[in-house]
Parts: sequence; structure tokens; C-alpha cells
Amino acid sequence: MSLAESAGTDYVCIVQLTDSHLFARDSGDLLGLDTLDSLNSVIDLVLHEIARMDLVLATGDITQDGSEDAYRRFISASLRLPAPCHWIPGNHDDAQLMQRLGNASGMSRDWVDIGNWRIVLLDSSIAGSVAGYLADSQLQRLDDALATAGERHLMVCLHHHPVDIGCDWMQPIGLHNAAALFGRLSGQSAVKAVLWGHVHQEFDRVRQGVRLLATPSTCVQFAADSRDFATDTLAPGYRWLRLYDDGRLETGVSRLPPGSYLPDPDAEGY
Repeated sequence: MSLAESAGTDYVCIVQLTDSHLFARDSGDLLGLDTLDSLNSVIDLVLHEIARMDLVLATGDITQDGSEDAYRRFISASLRLPAPCHWIPGNHDDAQLMQRLGNASGMSRDWVDIGNWRIVLLDSSIAGSVAGYLADSQLQRLDDALATAGERHLMVCLHHHPVDIGCDWMQPIGLHNAAALFGRLSGQSAVKAVLWGHVHQEFDRVRQGVRLLATPSTCVQFAADSRDFATDTLAPGYRWLRLYDDGRLETGVSRLPPGSYLPDPDAEGY
């Protein structure tokens, strides 16, 4: 389903951008792919396809090098979109720097209330680790968000995948305390979805009535169902979500044309 149709009035539209891996220099490349150029091309696609957007979510690995210049490049790129953008850190990010810049720009929030929904933004990054973990402060944030949501529906966002996505090499670098996350969500009928980045591929499953969603990177794509590290020839993309007032959710992934921004086929890691 395309969102390039007349906007409704009983939903909010969210655009997810993830894993842009920007560098301090404007021509920085990841596995032979210019990440700033591919991000801007994905933003061009969003502007072409989305008739109305209410919120943009950037779900981690905003940068590859954790530099202030790279974050400012992302902020500038996000300002091309006609909706507020909020971000969370990933394993390649400098979470403290992101918090400082995000406080100044309004991009860092514990949660966002929009329409009949609450979007909870959790930091699953651990300094110096590729894998993720929700610290006690983040679990408390989730508890507080659940306790004060009232009649709102909820979507929980983080960077690391909390379930097995079928890639053996990514299993050890997911969320290491996923049981703590799902324990808090158990029995919470208001929670409709969990959304993440990190995996550079599309994922869409349902677990105990909760939609589990991951999204292609705006740059390099990882091959689904891979035993060892492997890139894919699918093009960069983004996810759109319609969150309806009654708790229903519609979502899809849109990509640049086939053959766009192919990584080095001989890459062995990132």
C-alpha cells in the first residue's frame, strides 16, 4: 500500500529512517557506499511518496564514527522532512553526544504522545559493545511510559533486535536482556508494536499479539537468513506506519529502485 493518497483523519503517519551510518566527512562510505548520498536519496523518496507525515523516527546507528559533524549532517538532512524527528542511539553512536545535541534540537525524548498513541524511545546501546542491553534506567522509562499512558496505544522503539531474526551471525549482537523487555510488555494490551533497526533488513512478525518490526537501512542492506555476515543487493529504503486511533496499525517498506547503492560485494564485515 502506498501512502501517496489522500490523508485520513483517524490516524497518524510515521516514517522510520534507520542505520544511516554517516561520517564526519560528507563523502564517507561504508563498504563502498556513500552513506550521506544514500540517506538523501531515501529522503527524496519519502518526500515523493508520503503525502502527509506526522513524525519521523531515527532508530540508531545515526553515525558510523560517532562524530559531531556526522550528527549535524543527519539533523540537516532530517530538516528536509516536514515533520519533527526524534532519534535513539545504536551501537555505532555516541549516546552522550547524541543526548546533548538532541536536547538542544528537540530530537531526544523519553517518549512522544501523538494522536491516540505513545511512542516510547529506549536506548539499548552499551558503550563499547555491538550487542544491546536495556539498563535499569531504560526499563524504568518503559515502566513509567506504560503506567502514565492512560487510554493511549503504545509502540516501543529501540535499536537492537529483541528476537531471533534468522541470521546466525546477528544472534549474539541483539538485545541481551530481551526477557526483561517482553516481561514488561506481557499482558499490556495497549502495546501494539515493537520497532527497531540494527539488522539492515525487513522483518515483520507477531508475538503474543504484538507486531515486531525491523526496517531496511538507508545505506547497506544485510542478507536475510544468512549464517555468516553477508550483504544484499536490495536497495536502501525506509518504513512507513499508519497508527490508527482505534489501535490498528498498517505499515510497509519502500525502497529506492533496484540496483541503487550497491555495496562492495567482497565486504567481509563492517
